[in-house]
Amino acid sequence: MKDFRIDPDTVVTDEETLRSLFPPTHALAAVKSLDFLDRHAQEFIARSPFLCIGTQGDAGMADVSPRGDPAGFVRVLDRHRLAIPDRPGNNRLDTLANILANPNVGLLFVVPGFDDTLRINGKATLTTDPELLSGMTVNGRAPGLAIVIDVREVFMHCAKAFRRAGLWDPERFQNRAEMPSLMKIILDQTTGAPDDADELLKLENDLEEDYKRTLY
Repeated sequence: MKDFRIDPDTVVTDEETLRSLFPPTHALAAVKSLDFLDRHAQEFIARSPFLCIGTQGDAGMADVSPRGDPAGFVRVLDRHRLAIPDRPGNNRLDTLANILANPNVGLLFVVPGFDDTLRINGKATLTTDPELLSGMTVNGRAPGLAIVIDVREVFMHCAKAFRRAGLWDPERFQNRAEMPSLMKIILDQTTGAPDDADELLKLENDLEEDYKRTLY
């Protein structure tokens, strides 16, 4: 694949030029942002089993990470604060380390079947408060840490992106078997996947067993 190069004459470098490319912001979109969790935001959060959290480290490197659990796993503590349990993962700790360096975060809440989403921006704090963590127990296991967000901005995001993607349309679902397994992809990208199909299958089965053991 040939390296892509952006024509410098096409690069947008200031907000005035940027806004000249688009119609004015819709009046309702300009005023829809809240600085607290109203009843609609709270109900959306209670229905959501999945969110993405965006963070940025002190070196400027950005990261987006998924978080998922049974619907309502994010606890609304009050109208200005919510808490996200931190479940077992790969221990890279990208999100958590970024929060220590830069507490500003962005959240995108998703509800299966809903085309609209909920966006929340705020400042994050990491806590090991035992009382808070005990209320986030799943399958008898409490998280070891939670992310508490002080909410600064709350607003609903329109359905256009999900409708363009047809995200919930079964006719647009793709066959996962048309791509290599996660294990093979990671091995190809790192140490190299084994040539022996049985050996690869064992590694894939071991990963599935690990999922079962360490989901919580």
